[in-house]
Amino acid sequence: MELQGTVKKLFETQTFASGFQKRELVILTQEQYPQPINIEFLSDKISLLDNLKEGENVKIGINIRGREWVSPQGETKYFNSITGWRVEKVSDMGSEPTQAMPQQSASPVSNENPFAGDDDDDLPF
Repeated sequence: MELQGTVKKLFETQTFASGFQKRELVILTQEQYPQPINIEFLSDKISLLDNLKEGENVKIGINIRGREWVSPQGETKYFNSITGWRVEKVSDMGSEPTQAMPQQSASPVSNENPFAGDDDDDLPF
């Protein structure tokens, strides 16, 4: 799947006791009701965020992941995460909706009636 939007926030890389690393990014989608979407980049994909700046337009390849967790009380909960695996900068012009321009005719328009010299009227009505 892909998400496209503007980089709203870039977070620093987090390193956990196990050695696991992640870095998060929030993009603001470009739709009628923009949504701030948090995307995680894990381990070797963290470097994809090195050249990004807040305010840039991007298209991000994502995977949606889910997991189940059972609390000590026996209650089961479900969590989702969005993981990024590809980042592509999008030019400002490419992300803006464009309006079609009326097409110009290549040949000049003639106001002459093409049937003016046609005296053979063989229509049945």
